[in-house]
Amino acid sequence: MAGDVIEVSDADFQTEVLDSDLPVIVDFWAAWCGPCRMVGPIVEEIAKDQEGQLKVAKLNVDENRETATKYGIMSIPTILLFEKGSVAKQVVGAMPKNALLQELGLG
Repeated sequence: MAGDVIEVSDADFQTEVLDSDLPVIVDFWAAWCGPCRMVGPIVEEIAKDQEGQLKVAKLNVDENRETATKYGIMSIPTILLFEKGSVAKQVVGAMPKNALLQELGLG
């Protein structure tokens, strides 16, 4: 579905994120995390706004520890911007949409 946020896991992270032709934002989150719930709707807005230019994904750190560990996710929410299979930017913590876009170099 266009403009939607996809759920990724350890199993499909390579295919969905690292092998993507488009830049990918990955929101590392957990269900119990209050700030993560604040960032969720912002990430969904970015997915709609950047449709066709950017892929947006969420990865639950409790269910996908391998990927979270590989990228050194110590605090959540953490948002990583991947370009051509590599981390281009990292943002830790909840912030307003405009600030998040600016931190990721998308605003």
